[in-house]
Amino acid sequence: MSTFLLTQVINFGAPLVGLILFLGALGLPIGASVVLIAAGAFSQQGILNWQSTALIGFVGAILGDTLSFGMGYYAKDWAQNRFGKSAAWRNARESFMKSAGPAVFFTRWLVTAIAIPTNLIAGGSGYKFSRFMLYDISGEIVWILLYGGLGYLFGSQWELVSDFLSNFGGLILGLVIFGYGIRRALKWQRQVKTNKIGAG
Repeated sequence: MSTFLLTQVINFGAPLVGLILFLGALGLPIGASVVLIAAGAFSQQGILNWQSTALIGFVGAILGDTLSFGMGYYAKDWAQNRFGKSAAWRNARESFMKSAGPAVFFTRWLVTAIAIPTNLIAGGSGYKFSRFMLYDISGEIVWILLYGGLGYLFGSQWELVSDFLSNFGGLILGLVIFGYGIRRALKWQRQVKTNKIGAG
């Protein structure tokens, strides 16, 4: 993160943190998680008020998630017309609907790299907005408290925490992709065996 952006967070306080988390929830690569950790550290140092920063940041993140969900919702007809005949699209949609709640919850704070696609897919797949909000709010609370809390706890060492969480998040994302690949391969193998038995 640039020194300039950190300086602006110090100068403008909680409203800028809320704006950054809002823009991050829309997919802008501005390092929302890093800002959140830094905000926790600044709160520990007395630069920011942690209550107002947490609340405004939470509202910003929720508004961004809601807007990206809405983008997916209003684009669902286009996506259906464009990809609806694809078996891969149907399988992806069915797979998402089976685990949509946990997917929304865990991509708020554990696998944040795929939070935006999750919002778009949730909106475009017809997932109920009320359920999305339930898991979204729960996940964002965990994100705010965990990342901001670690920044507060470690204070001046917040950059080390940020690096660790970034590497850990990358590892989790890799494991998720690997696990999904294994699952798809096993499903394909079962289908092949079923087809062979049916043909025999």
